Amino acid sequence: MPTSHETVIILDFGAQYTQLIARRVREIGVYCEIMPFNAGVEEISRKKPRGIILSGGPASVYEPGAPHCSSAVIEMGTPVLGICYGAQLLAYFLGGVVEPSNRREYGYAEIERKGDSVLFAGLPHELRVWMSHGDYVSRPPEGFTITAATGAAIGAIENPARNLYGVQFHPEVAHTPLGKEVLRNFLVNACRLSCDWTMTSFMEGAIEDIRNRVGDGHAVCGLSGGVDSSVAAALVGRAIGSRQTCIFVDTGLLRRNEFEEVLEAYREMDLNVAGVAAGERFLTKLAGVTDPELKRKIIGNEFIEVFQEQARNLGEADYLVQGTLYPDVIESVPVRGPSSVIKSHHNVGGLPEKMRLKLIEPLRELFKDEVRAVGRELGLPEEIISRQPFPGPGLAVRILGEVTADRVKLLQEADAIVTEEIQRANLYDKVWQSFAVLLPISTVGVMGDLRTYENAAAIRAVESVDGMTADWARLPYDVLQRISSRIVGEVRGINRVVYDISSKPPSTIEWE
Repeated sequence: MPTSHETVIILDFGAQYTQLIARRVREIGVYCEIMPFNAGVEEISRKKPRGIILSGGPASVYEPGAPHCSSAVIEMGTPVLGICYGAQLLAYFLGGVVEPSNRREYGYAEIERKGDSVLFAGLPHELRVWMSHGDYVSRPPEGFTITAATGAAIGAIENPARNLYGVQFHPEVAHTPLGKEVLRNFLVNACRLSCDWTMTSFMEGAIEDIRNRVGDGHAVCGLSGGVDSSVAAALVGRAIGSRQTCIFVDTGLLRRNEFEEVLEAYREMDLNVAGVAAGERFLTKLAGVTDPELKRKIIGNEFIEVFQEQARNLGEADYLVQGTLYPDVIESVPVRGPSSVIKSHHNVGGLPEKMRLKLIEPLRELFKDEVRAVGRELGLPEEIISRQPFPGPGLAVRILGEVTADRVKLLQEADAIVTEEIQRANLYDKVWQSFAVLLPISTVGVMGDLRTYENAAAIRAVESVDGMTADWARLPYDVLQRISSRIVGEVRGINRVVYDISSKPPSTIEWE
């Protein structure tokens, strides 16, 4: 990433909300990166940060083995904001007192401002905030003032002379309505940032970066049909033009008629695209496999094999372009902190250890909404930009159990009905994702006075902003009724339809 942008570093202490902090900072117009809590001062300094944010976390700062950053981070002279655990750590390092609370605060709380404040400048006297803590700062360090409090705990502490700040609540979550303004006050009033991070500036820097890296080389880009790989291809195409060849692989795991329709759309975008029919090859590799992680790794490896074969046929490719996003990296590998691995992404967890092609992942630090904004800046057609996310492994992770040609066909037909009815109800752009899942069970039914024993399908529809968290969509009953009736009536082999009402967390959006 070009270093010309003002940068804020977020140190990750394992909070479930760390990525939300990054999103809010980006939305305000400041480029930020998440680093592990134990990153060294020299490593942090190389990023030339204009501000540092200490995330929340599940531990207690005073327990043996609790994650602590170096206390030298606080002495760098860079403005620091601690959030929840981060605020407690700030107080702990500087001689304040942190102890267990007699009354845990979890959920909504009202905080009241006290005196002058950098963080609450221009905000109401009382604010509704989201709390999630069992410990609290019972006595702030010397030189700090209490600038907000609830009836049960200190809500915020500040030491403007040293540019050190802490809040007990979570300003990054939507449940804190004015939380984004608190973050903005830190970034603008404390860090003195001009908020120069825009998708236009990202594009300009990324294009220059790609040109410098590729030089006179050539690249192949693996297209999946989704917005991520499409924007990555368009961005690299803007940088190196015809020296990029895009490869769109029919894995046999795409949606109904998707290969032909998307291939035509890519050609209309003036991308240099080669279509590769490899469905039988992927299905053969997946025969007998039921473990979700193994499916993803097999498909990821097979993608790379196809790309490398095509590159060899081209005879001149040096780089492989992928549409990997920031959430893909975070959910796949805990490279930036102690967050748990949720699942491997095919772009991240499925790469072979020895790969001849060098990777270019121009969107690796972006969230989905930022990617869509880049796509619009590049002039991509709205039907590509606004497409609902589709997993790289395709229908393989929506078929629970073994993946066979017959089961793929069943799911393609059911999934097409879901899409048609969601579009018919003008809901396609209002939900984040909507799709069918084929379950590894058969259930008894009655059709035409005859007993049936056929497959069950689940419908999944969620609302989200970036895919990091999601809530199940409250689809109208008449829409669900039409979907169910059509699937049972039109898809031979499915006799039962259920609706998934799980949110993320604790569930994931995809079933595998």
